[in-house]
Amino acid sequence: QVQLVESGGGLVQAGGSLRLSCAASGRTFSSYGMGWFRQAPGKEREFVAAIRWNPTGTYYADSVKGRFTISRDNAKNTVSLQMNSLKPEDTAAYYCAGAPVIRTAPSGYDYWGQGTQVTVSS
Repeated sequence: QVQLVESGGGLVQAGGSLRLSCAASGRTFSSYGMGWFRQAPGKEREFVAAIRWNPTGTYYADSVKGRFTISRDNAKNTVSLQMNSLKPEDTAAYYCAGAPVIRTAPSGYDYWGQGTQVTVSS
């Protein structure tokens, strides 16, 4: 069983930056792809970014390309999301998730964190 815990959310002004982290515990972390999703109140959960281990690759939603960067450190069992040039529409609860096969839909991800809130003012 895999456990995921997100951290790093907070309140920032538009144009600012945040770095989210997802700490994983349990087995088979290195063999799983990892994705970030977000969900604002009253809206559906949407794909943000994902990273695949083998073969290697990264994927981004069009809305965050050029602003967000996903990375992972298997030695520390962590996945990060660097978020730059934040916009008010980025405000949401952000979740990390693990899947044996990367996809952009929430379905197919086996493990989810509890979420961390990102609020962008102005």
